[in-house]
Amino acid sequence: MTQKVAVLGTGKIGEALLSGMIRGGWAPADLLVTARRAERAEELRARHGVTPVTNAEAAKTADTLILTVKPQDMGTLLDELAPHIPADRLIISGAAGIPTSFFESRLAAGTPVVRVMTNTPALVDEAMSVISAGSHASEADLAHTEEIFGSVGKTLRVPESQQDACTALSGSGPAYFFYLVEAMTDAGILLGLPRDKAHDLIVQSAIGAATMLRDSGEHPVKLRENVTSPAGTTINAIRELENHGVRAALIAALEAARDRSRELASGSSNK
Repeated sequence: MTQKVAVLGTGKIGEALLSGMIRGGWAPADLLVTARRAERAEELRARHGVTPVTNAEAAKTADTLILTVKPQDMGTLLDELAPHIPADRLIISGAAGIPTSFFESRLAAGTPVVRVMTNTPALVDEAMSVISAGSHASEADLAHTEEIFGSVGKTLRVPESQQDACTALSGSGPAYFFYLVEAMTDAGILLGLPRDKAHDLIVQSAIGAATMLRDSGEHPVKLRENVTSPAGTTINAIRELENHGVRAALIAALEAARDRSRELASGSSNK
């Protein structure tokens, strides 16, 4: 871990990644950050011991550049970086919807690019980060990317053609669960429970269910059937979910998220 790594546009996810890397053994002296506001950069220095630099300095100094700016700002950032990035630098993009070819066409020929879609559970070291190689990225580049993002959760390699689907499922995925918890909390209140008690019941149930899904090796249908007694409370609830088209609505929602990711890739509109 002697290489210098720079996180450009360090927001919440970028800071979570820095924190995880430090816990994983990276020396703060080897970590560089850029931020739009000077006070934000100094805050990162004070909190983590990392070194604030300009985007140009990061490009010249770091062996690996992790670009975490918003998709609509990526073209401007690359225009600024391109004159300063040697072709042997590893570029890791965390921007939703933007393909590796977008970077390769704007940087020196042969520059290795890896595309990563992570999600907000990186803030609690439970991220799911999906990794895809660009045309010039090597096995060593992919392994290095896995090492970085493995510090805040799990990683999975996929072909880049599957990135839009992964964005819909995993990148946006936490929001769906938060939405479901919000709706179930409202239902608990309607059924007569105080909000705090309804919240605690649902959150612990969610943690328990997720742990069973992860650790049991059972198919989710089997786990659901284990809770569903004949003529019981659960099957009546499931019937209402089916009657209201919840399964179809989820599929349509994920398709909409995938389509939006494709729009971002095509540059047809801003996120």
